[in-house]
Amino acid sequence: MTQHDSPSLPAHRPGASRQAPEPPDDTSPSCTTRPWMPALLYTLGFLTVYLLAICTPWGQRAENPWFYLGIQGGEAAWIYPLSGSVYGSTPLPPLELSAKPTVMAGLAVIVLLTLVRRCWRQGFAALGVAILAIGAKEVFKSTVPRPDLVGAPENLLDQGFPSGHTVIPAALTLAAVLVVSPRIRPYVATAGVLWLACIAAATATMGGHRPSEVLGATLLACACYGLATWLLLPPAAAPGATRSPRALHVIALALALIVALVSGARPDTLTRSLVSAATAFICAALVWYAAVGRPARTARRTRHALD
Repeated sequence: MTQHDSPSLPAHRPGASRQAPEPPDDTSPSCTTRPWMPALLYTLGFLTVYLLAICTPWGQRAENPWFYLGIQGGEAAWIYPLSGSVYGSTPLPPLELSAKPTVMAGLAVIVLLTLVRRCWRQGFAALGVAILAIGAKEVFKSTVPRPDLVGAPENLLDQGFPSGHTVIPAALTLAAVLVVSPRIRPYVATAGVLWLACIAAATATMGGHRPSEVLGATLLACACYGLATWLLLPPAAAPGATRSPRALHVIALALALIVALVSGARPDTLTRSLVSAATAFICAALVWYAAVGRPARTARRTRHALD
């Protein structure tokens, strides 16, 4: 037998490289060994924001002057005409008196989509996200006091953590991505984070809430989402298993930043405008990350496995 007859050299088949190895997906063991981790991290983030901003003197000193930046009240904010504070005007949901109707309408849409698509587990998880997040906000605000550690004026002692107006769009967005079709899920998430960016920036810049209260509401909604998906959904049914166009991530976050800047703008104070916009953008990014995940990282893992 000659050197060229060696049987140890495998024959090359053009289709073999396309058949193996199998590309990993979001349901592989490496991605699902700790499905409880997102819920834990969001919960720790929520508690950290509360403890640092509310339960420390320097946290209170940093945020109490927030209400005195620029002209007091929300009249100077560009988005004020849409807030519903103007007599006879229609508020942008869920601002002012539109909060409860927005919640009821959102829950009705979730139930309708669940019945139409017959996605029972996803529907129960979606209802759990919305009800748990909004209910937890009410319980937290009514049972956990805001300590006065710096001798603040009485009007600043009301417990506003977390923000109720912010938790509604965050929770309803995260609930919606569970019951819609996977093909339109990234686009529903995009619409939701733009809505959240607008409401979060408006709530902060008009003086309804401190930045920590807006951020805490978003972290609470994300924690409830992580808990519901961990307990009620198998890994393959979680939204993170759905791929989305890579360009959509950049577009969605860029649009969220623009919406946050416009919604938080005030001509009387640049600091309040920028901090409101930055807080709203962080909230939008948190919800986008929770709802859509990290497809760019997944795509890189898939490409390396195929090389």
